[in-house]
Amino acid sequence: MNPTPNPDSPNAEVIVRVAGLTDVGRTREHNEDAFVVADLTGGTTIVEPDSATLPAGAKGSLFMVADGMGGAAAGEIASAMAVDIVLGELRATWVAAKTTDAEVFVRAIKDATKAANAQINAFATQHPEYRGMGTTATIAGLLGDTLYLAQVGDSRAYIVRDGVTRQITKDQSLMQKLIEAGELTEEEAEHSERRNIILQALGPEGTIKVDLTHQTIRRGDTLVLCSDGLSGQVSKDQIAEIVRREPDLTKVSQGLIDLANAAGGPDNITVIVARFEGTGLTTAANEDEVGHRVFPLRDSGPSGSWDRIMTGTTPTEPMPIVPRADMVRPTPPRAVEHALAPAQEEPAASEQPVTPATPEPPAAPEVSPARRSVGTLIAVALLTLLIIGAVWFVMRSTGAVTATTGTSAPRS
Repeated sequence: MNPTPNPDSPNAEVIVRVAGLTDVGRTREHNEDAFVVADLTGGTTIVEPDSATLPAGAKGSLFMVADGMGGAAAGEIASAMAVDIVLGELRATWVAAKTTDAEVFVRAIKDATKAANAQINAFATQHPEYRGMGTTATIAGLLGDTLYLAQVGDSRAYIVRDGVTRQITKDQSLMQKLIEAGELTEEEAEHSERRNIILQALGPEGTIKVDLTHQTIRRGDTLVLCSDGLSGQVSKDQIAEIVRREPDLTKVSQGLIDLANAAGGPDNITVIVARFEGTGLTTAANEDEVGHRVFPLRDSGPSGSWDRIMTGTTPTEPMPIVPRADMVRPTPPRAVEHALAPAQEEPAASEQPVTPATPEPPAAPEVSPARRSVGTLIAVALLTLLIIGAVWFVMRSTGAVTATTGTSAPRS
């Protein structure tokens, strides 16, 4: 019998086999999703539909999916900026640091996520035609035998282990809040008209709350990172079935996208599939837990605007905050320079901004029925309160006048 591999051995290693794919879906005109896979030790990066085998070196690996929102080109710009900034910040801070400490890694991921939020928010503030632009972000960093995740919005990360799919992130969404409050079951939430309402995104506001979690991985585990164009159409059982029967991860990615399109493909679809092997990992044990596990990072900072409700376009109450000048890059990231060409030809700041050549209202094309319903309910409630107040005031005034007349008038 072969001896059990020792993950602590100097020769132990973790091998990552990974594939990434994105698709416009069946109903959208352009793709506002973006993703990146990077070997932070060796420098290899995957940003196009591709597959690779990466050794998980001392600095680990990065997997990220971003789902843009804002209409026109705004969502596409936001998601591209997010993946570019997060990767750039990690290379500048974590990769350059002389440490492999897990807490330093998690803090670097969190700081990179906040930097992406600040720069997207500042860009939208400086370019009114992109006001309200934003993107979700699900970021997974592998270091040793542990995934460390940063979550903003409702893109998702799953682990498939022993033929079972489990979600390891928690949606920052209205549906998740209602599930936690016991108002809805997960099955009811999946079919709700309000399932697209998210509570956070990178860009629309100056502060955010980053949900930090971690998950120990075992040999044979498969990570599935995806936008809600996949998770909203494909069940966890369907994900597990394709992962179980197909060893080729490129075919797994394509199969998942095909399932989402077969279900209607109402949104852009992006998926990263990573399978973990190697002597640096142990096999799964019965006591292992898979799920949402908060990483207790000290000095987590302000909670931001967690309770502000946003849909697939702009926040209900947009409050752009201009970050400090040293938090904003002087030029847009290279990954989105091609998309920003019209903006570079704008007149000086003292002149009136030029309307884009193909004008499109920034919010109307993307306003969901759920958002219209919420806005209508709020308006009706406010109007009802106003009418009740006015009636109460009139009745009180009339009563006062009647009482005064009754006591002062002479008896006949």
